[in-house]
Amino acid sequence: MIRSTKLLTAIAIVFAAGTALAADSGLKGSGRYGAAGCGLGSLIFQDQPGMVQILAATTNGTFASQTFGITTGTSNCGASMTAHGTRNFVDANRDALAKDMSRGQGETIGALTVLAQCKDSAQVGAALQSNFKAIVPSDKASTDEITAKLIETLQADKSLGCQIAG
Repeated sequence: MIRSTKLLTAIAIVFAAGTALAADSGLKGSGRYGAAGCGLGSLIFQDQPGMVQILAATTNGTFASQTFGITTGTSNCGASMTAHGTRNFVDANRDALAKDMSRGQGETIGALTVLAQCKDSAQVGAALQSNFKAIVPSDKASTDEITAKLIETLQADKSLGCQIAG
């Protein structure tokens, strides 16, 4: 019983500290986070460099605050985080994504549809297929260029209902 009380007290202190830091420093939605990314860890440890980012990542993972923050747009996980996540997705899946975009369907299109919070994967696939040459103009196009064109395409077609900011 004493152990669970101590654990609950520790959790309450962490949440209170994060809330206090966010209120005192004006961090809410500022996008200031370090290598650990957004989440409760970014509110507590901010963008301090070094090993403290391990604590920030552990805090994010322990409280599932990064997933919650990305879903709700809180805990420094605003629109810039969504665009950053899209860039990371494009970078990690570049070849498979290009192949799927050229076909207008595939697993990466489905994942991108979820990431960008679009209505329908089939519609997203069709839009990306018809704009493929604009999105990926050459093999030498940078990830940033591809990401910018990809986001631009998803935003331009309002029927897709995507909730992604660039």
